[in-house]
Amino acid sequence: MASAWEEPVGQSPTTDTKFRRIFDEHFEAITRYCLRRLPSADVNDAAAEVFLVAWKKLDRVPTGDETLPWLYGVARNVVRNADRSSRRSGRLAGKLGGLAPQAAPGPDVQVVRRHEDDALLRALASLKVEDQEVLRLRAYEGMAAPQIALVLGCSTEAAKKRISRALGRLRKAANLSQPDGSGLNPRTTSKGGER
Repeated sequence: MASAWEEPVGQSPTTDTKFRRIFDEHFEAITRYCLRRLPSADVNDAAAEVFLVAWKKLDRVPTGDETLPWLYGVARNVVRNADRSSRRSGRLAGKLGGLAPQAAPGPDVQVVRRHEDDALLRALASLKVEDQEVLRLRAYEGMAAPQIALVLGCSTEAAKKRISRALGRLRKAANLSQPDGSGLNPRTTSKGGER
């Protein structure tokens, strides 16, 4: 049975229908992406901006499995712009009010973690921003190298190398000697099966 947004068989989807389908399928994932990277007060605006760009460039939005990575690429730029704007606002407020600018809280502030997770998050934060983004795309968004390549605008081979190097740097920063084979989750399981 066709959904309420689908056009009859044999007809091409209208612009409105295409956008609604993209929005309905990917709004939650884009909102989670922004929530992991921005203060919660900025998340709705950032997600709205991602979909505004998608609406304006609807004829260039890829279809199928490439839609979400394309939206992540847009979200990445929106988050970077929001971060730059936040830093500028903080510096300006510091100058105007005689206060030192404060850094925006990262995703680790939003989630209460056990000791092992705190150490891993500290190690992640010590990496370059580019390495952090690659690892977050891999772990939080569950993306594979070809999808990460689409987000970053590079070849799949370059994405694989970036993932490998970022994982190596994370292992070194967190003092992890053995990779666990999962690609990113180096946490150990404690007694009782809890992490």
